[in-house]
Amino acid sequence: MSRRCELTAKGPQTGHKVSHSNIKTKRRFLPNLANITFISEALGRNVRLRVSTNALKSVDHNGGLDAYLLKAKADVLSPRALDLKRAIEKKVGKPAPVKKAS
Repeated sequence: MSRRCELTAKGPQTGHKVSHSNIKTKRRFLPNLANITFISEALGRNVRLRVSTNALKSVDHNGGLDAYLLKAKADVLSPRALDLKRAIEKKVGKPAPVKKAS
C-alpha cells in the first residue's frame, strides 16, 4: 500500500535528522494518513479512502466529498478518486463553465 493521499497526492518527503553534534542523517517524513469512510450524497453510498488529515479538513471546508471532488483537479487525484469524480459528474451533471464578460 502506497503512502500517498488519494485526494491531495501528498507523499513522503526526505530530509535530515540533525543530532546535537550537528551530524546529519537521512530520514523520511511520512504523511499523516488515515482510512476514512466518506458519505457521497450524489452516489448514495459510502466511500472508503486513504487520505491525509489535511485533506480531511479540506473536504469538510468545501462542503463534503462530492463538492471537493468536483472542484479538485484531475491530475492530483488517484485513479479511484478520479473514477468517483467522473461518477459524481455523471450523476449530478457537470457544471457549465462561466464565460467572463469583457
